Amino acid sequence: MPKVKKSHMKDGKFHYIVRGIIRDGEHLLLVKQRGGDYTFLLGGHIEFGEPAEVALTRELKEEIGVDATVRSFVGAIENGWDGECEISLIFEVDTPTLRSDHTPTPASPAEEHLEFLWVAVGELSQHNLLPTPLVRWLQEPDKAGWASTLAE
Repeated sequence: MPKVKKSHMKDGKFHYIVRGIIRDGEHLLLVKQRGGDYTFLLGGHIEFGEPAEVALTRELKEEIGVDATVRSFVGAIENGWDGECEISLIFEVDTPTLRSDHTPTPASPAEEHLEFLWVAVGELSQHNLLPTPLVRWLQEPDKAGWASTLAE
């Protein structure tokens, strides 16, 4: 059994997250905090009692104003940092109106802290995509399923 990093054993904050893989050919839509130094997949917190697929469609509507169809479950990643921990559920998503030749903008003032970018699959490691197992999953889909950054 893997050892748990001591920094993740203290009381902290837990996040239950859903993320969507949005593709256009060899490009993926990523998001980052304005001025931030890392990227992540679109999505967000799952509310208590809310189905993950419902949460993902809600989050995509809130973030970029699109209607999405959640397709298939890809996997789950447990991740920890600075006394916080999350479980992220990852799904493939269809968004017929999104194309890599047009970058979406935030759908509301509440999302103005976010910026979006299309990134070629082969360039993911240059964009500090977190949690880190996603890079391998997106470049080698047969490796997806379960990952953890908590074990040493």
